[in-house]
Amino acid sequence: MSEAVITLHDIKKSYGKTEVLKNVNMEVKKGDIYGLIGKNGAGKTTLFKVILGLSDFQGGTVSLFGAKNEKENRMNRRRIGFFVGANFFSYLSGRENLDYYRRMKGIADKKEVDRVLEIVGLSQKAAKVQAGRYSLGMRQRLGLANAIMGNPELLILDEPTNGLDPQGIADIRNLITEINKDGTTILISSHILAELEHTAHCFGIVNEGVIMREMSLEDMAQMTGLTGLEVANEDVEKARKILEANGVRVRNVKKTSSSLEDFYFRIIGGDNNV
Repeated sequence: MSEAVITLHDIKKSYGKTEVLKNVNMEVKKGDIYGLIGKNGAGKTTLFKVILGLSDFQGGTVSLFGAKNEKENRMNRRRIGFFVGANFFSYLSGRENLDYYRRMKGIADKKEVDRVLEIVGLSQKAAKVQAGRYSLGMRQRLGLANAIMGNPELLILDEPTNGLDPQGIADIRNLITEINKDGTTILISSHILAELEHTAHCFGIVNEGVIMREMSLEDMAQMTGLTGLEVANEDVEKARKILEANGVRVRNVKKTSSSLEDFYFRIIGGDNNV
């Protein structure tokens, strides 16, 4: 059984009288890509900040890599790369920003900046431009480059495809999949549920500060309550005749699928887009 990289138990977080996180329980297993799903204001970013030690909380426990206390959590956070908002100096170039964070992280190899720039698809020319002049998509790529510097064991990515065009989204999706193949655990949030469906191994649905359901792709398929038989279009009538000849009643034939988006709205209720 895979060990837990992140374990949250009954996390409570409030801003004044407003409860943002309500008894949140969550577990991310080593080697998984865990997709956190929820609309704006559901508590995703606050949850990430609690995990990273960037925000305090009023109740519950956080354990990273099996840590027994907050002192061990602080040590283990050195094993995490994260992108939660673009925190760059606008007057510095993309390269200069990455070089600053390289030194802050204690990474001696100066070539690490070139390595991550190439991985995320930022050209040497773009890297020389001031970060304040970057488009949203370029800032996303720069943020991801910073997150993967030093090959962290755990990546936490808050909306990494936000602002990217379809090709950029596909590039980041492929990059995340390749990073995960090397054993890196990834916790990622996104409003593009179809992308999470094609990327993540398991999901947590958060709504109004509560993790309403955790599930794997297999769990989601079972929870639909549907059993399907997939056949090629040209074989539909042949399949029907064979089934009926063997006493299997075919009630209906239709092309259908249950997407992650369908399941999300089924869990939280309502039909508004996230």
